Amino acid sequence: MSDPFSTRADSVSAPAARARAVTPHDSNALPEVPKALYVGSGGTITMRGSGDSADSVWTNIASGSTLPFRPSHVRATGTTATNILALS
Repeated sequence: MSDPFSTRADSVSAPAARARAVTPHDSNALPEVPKALYVGSGGTITMRGSGDSADSVWTNIASGSTLPFRPSHVRATGTTATNILALS
């Protein structure tokens, strides 16, 4: 399949080319910092931004939301949202 954008530089504002399932964990970091998160089934997510030193709690996230946030960690404790995808 041809990709007319394959020679374009990637940036944080460019559309994601990969989606990987996120398994929340209380200590393990994500394998790579994504551009954003997609939340399939809404709820709460406790996560740490790639440049932060503390976690933040995001509440009332609607199912089907895309969060333009670059987390280094998605915690199991405090996270009720499911079917989370890391977009990169």
